[in-house]
Amino acid sequence: MQIYKIFLGSEWAELDEKGETLGAPIDLADGFIHFSTAAQAGETAAKYFAGVDGLMLVAFEADDMGDAIKWEPSRGGDLFPHLYRPLKRAEVLWAKPLPFENGAHIFPAEMT
Repeated sequence: MQIYKIFLGSEWAELDEKGETLGAPIDLADGFIHFSTAAQAGETAAKYFAGVDGLMLVAFEADDMGDAIKWEPSRGGDLFPHLYRPLKRAEVLWAKPLPFENGAHIFPAEMT
């Protein structure tokens, strides 16, 4: 199953350059890297990135992350994927800009 991480442009550039990351400040504070499913990504963008342009939406294969990925309850009891190890650039399936236009983020058609 594909899962998604929304990165600020600077966070994406750092992952691209360094090859791995422990995540954004919220990830560091919580002790795991937050991801969303395709169904959850829009709400995540609206809640945590409202009005922010210059984002990158990055896709990963959850099954390739093995036991380090845990599905845990979060907003409204939904199960969200959380990664309990550094995230590697080599795990990226694709990365696309997530533009903010007319009051909403525009998600790419590649989301499944």
